Amino acid sequence: MPKTVQNVKNSLKFKAQVKQNSISVRVGVKKYLLPLEVRMLSGGAYLFLSFPACSELFQVRDRELRAMDPAEDASDAFEVLSPPTAIRSRKSAAATLPSSLESALKDIPEGYRLGYGPDGRPRLIRTRHRHER
Repeated sequence: MPKTVQNVKNSLKFKAQVKQNSISVRVGVKKYLLPLEVRMLSGGAYLFLSFPACSELFQVRDRELRAMDPAEDASDAFEVLSPPTAIRSRKSAAATLPSSLESALKDIPEGYRLGYGPDGRPRLIRTRHRHER
């Protein structure tokens, strides 16, 4: 189902991060920062701006911002601008070694490690001791 511009603006309003003093106005040669609380999201060819009194969804075309018509389909803009939600990972059970494998690993003598020979059979290999320079 296509999303309208108004639906997307309502969805993105509180997902956008608040940025203080991010809008500036140039008067003559001096640049002034406006003390506005602005919520802004940008990505791809879309820009979402929300002020305390209003919000607007823009599309970037030919290096110009164009306000999207309220009846226009904004599904693509929602996909681009909507931040991902955190996905919780399930805790996995701790891995356990079988007792036979654990006893076999304990039988490896000090200074050796388990390796494979040229024929592919497992064998004990002397560990290298690197000296500090």
